[in-house]
Amino acid sequence: MIVTLRLSTMSPPTSPILSVQPTRGLVDEKLKVVVESLPPGSPVTLHSLHHSEDEDYWEAFGHYVSDFRGMVSVSEDLSFGGTYTGKEDMGLLWSMRPVPGSRKGLRLRKMNVCSPMLHNISVYSGHVSEGFREQTPLTSVLVERWYMAPGVKRIDIMEKGVRGTLFIPPGPGPFPGLLDMWGGGGGLIEYRSALLASHGYVSLAMDYFNSQELESADLEFKYFETAFNIIKEHPQVIPDRVGMFGLSLGSLVTMHVAAESTIVKPRCCICVSGSHFYPRDRTIKEVIMEPRSNSHRLRIDENNHHVWRDMWIHLLDDPSKKVDVGKINCPILLVNGKDDQNVPADECAEDIALLMNAAGNGHLLSRVLYPDTGHLIEPPYSPHFRASNFKAAGVATKTVMLLWGGQTKPHSDAQEDAWRKILSFLQHNLYSSTPPRAKL
Repeated sequence: MIVTLRLSTMSPPTSPILSVQPTRGLVDEKLKVVVESLPPGSPVTLHSLHHSEDEDYWEAFGHYVSDFRGMVSVSEDLSFGGTYTGKEDMGLLWSMRPVPGSRKGLRLRKMNVCSPMLHNISVYSGHVSEGFREQTPLTSVLVERWYMAPGVKRIDIMEKGVRGTLFIPPGPGPFPGLLDMWGGGGGLIEYRSALLASHGYVSLAMDYFNSQELESADLEFKYFETAFNIIKEHPQVIPDRVGMFGLSLGSLVTMHVAAESTIVKPRCCICVSGSHFYPRDRTIKEVIMEPRSNSHRLRIDENNHHVWRDMWIHLLDDPSKKVDVGKINCPILLVNGKDDQNVPADECAEDIALLMNAAGNGHLLSRVLYPDTGHLIEPPYSPHFRASNFKAAGVATKTVMLLWGGQTKPHSDAQEDAWRKILSFLQHNLYSSTPPRAKL
């Protein structure tokens, strides 16, 4: 008997192929995530995992179904569930949240800008919503997200009493400069300055809370003037093209210095989520404590989150408690969220506009107000924190769970749009042509 053997022409099943581009890039660059070689019509979950410097795990995920070609493209296909839904090319980053069982009140921030944020992007079979670390992914790719591009120089500053970190873009220069100031949590926060340097600006991230010698309002004011002049006098900085950039309390300082200094003449100012409450002859610590005199206006919501905005709002009626913004003589951009629960940013922006128009300098003011957006307007694709643990620096207060506000999707959209508008504003006011931008 003759037996005839026939070889099958069917190809064996292939493993899915995950492509993420770029695998190494700046944090404000978009990712292109594509999965290929899936069976057509297959439900899969795309998952992003990050292990923070605080040893906490953060994740985001979306549920997809492969098309007739066996492909999923995150930028073109809909997510049907997960931490985000719809067509969201960067949802795997902006919708990140602490994994179940994590500590309460976390906030994700990069403190060491000399290393990247690492995201492990994986593909899982089926629509998975929990237990990712107990399952084996079909395939994974490790992605590096950098605030500091190659060639950017990071220099510790301890000069003329000023403490901070200076970031210088690659290339011969000279470049425009920026004085970068954060809010009431204190500390030396570098990541925005590093990113600004990656876009062609010499940026000084300044620490202005930890000095024991700044015991008077006059000494504090001179400290800010000195910091500004350190940038202005740097050999790689164009001296008449130096601006100021502040968030929250840093915005108060920015407006105060721009309005009152006879030495500092910023080319432009950016104020994010700020107010113009700065009582005359008060130190920053005293400014922080000013609302506490109205602690009866403090609200605590059903989640035990502290809401501070109402403790500030009465100051709008007292001119002696506000910066004389009519003295500001440079372009200024206000970026605010309508759902800011920390300060009454919307009402403050309206009052600033009224005061500047009355003084004849209203033409210098640009305003952006985003609906359903909270206080912490960060660089694009940063996770949204509606509430987190907070302790004001330099004052005797306890750590509380502070409500910042915002809803995740609109807040994330606002961060992306605001960053684009901020860079455009800086380019218009500090560069006469397109600024150099470092590439990874």
